Amino acid sequence: MGGRNLLIIGLAVFIGLIAVYLANAYFTGFQEEQQRQAEENRLERIVVATQEFQFGAPLTTTNMRLANWPASSVPQGAFVSIEEATRGGRVALRPIAIGEPILSSKVSGEGGRATLSALLPEELRAVSIPVNQVTGVAGFIRVGDVVDVLLTRQIPGDGANTDDRMTNVVLENVMVLAIDQVASENATDPQVGQTATVQTDLVGAQKLTLARQIGALSLVLRNVENQDVGSTRVITKSDLGASGYFIPETNTNAQPAPAANAGAGLAPRRPSGPTMSIIRGTEPTTYQVKRNGGR
Repeated sequence: MGGRNLLIIGLAVFIGLIAVYLANAYFTGFQEEQQRQAEENRLERIVVATQEFQFGAPLTTTNMRLANWPASSVPQGAFVSIEEATRGGRVALRPIAIGEPILSSKVSGEGGRATLSALLPEELRAVSIPVNQVTGVAGFIRVGDVVDVLLTRQIPGDGANTDDRMTNVVLENVMVLAIDQVASENATDPQVGQTATVQTDLVGAQKLTLARQIGALSLVLRNVENQDVGSTRVITKSDLGASGYFIPETNTNAQPAPAANAGAGLAPRRPSGPTMSIIRGTEPTTYQVKRNGGR
């Protein structure tokens, strides 16, 4: 009996030690999780907008405030004080919504102005091209859209006629920076403009400048998420079918209309029966003679 009791006591102590270990591990993990959540929930104060900002709107003490923000998700470039955000007369370069953090990437530098050049990356350029209701997709192309640029011109070469045309893609996947003088991304209502300013590199700007002189440019609106670019082909009149001309169907059952001058140019029919020729001067005249004294 004594040995059995000792075995039971030893087993109970072992199970107790395991329970203590598991409880200790649980509470240790729980404390670590609580500490991690506390660090994540630690708040910082950053500058946010109290009203909507349009392109060129100045940053003042009346249109911004400090707001609590989770320390783990503070966006890069956020301002931590009103004084820093308004220093040097900063202005908005992009639309900012109410409650949105004021970021350095969306405002000008100290003493900056709301210019289109401030929106351009260092290696890119802005170039304008003429558009109208048709070539500008009826005014549905707005600031921030992505387009392809097409060029339609006469086919070069000695064998081409004046009405032989070709269309090719000059640039693909370029962003529209402005329509006329509107550079606000919030201006989303369709409006027909006369010029569209697009963002491209220096070579692309050269292509558009040359293309503008030799033909007609058109914009093609594309899905902003479609970033694919690749080889394109030149479209000519032959791609429209039947060499670009409309050929009506031929009615094989129709009877040909009689010619207005039927028989013109044909030899006169020779009279049947006896004839008599009378020569007056040098011109002979032939008469048909009726049989049995008939006329």
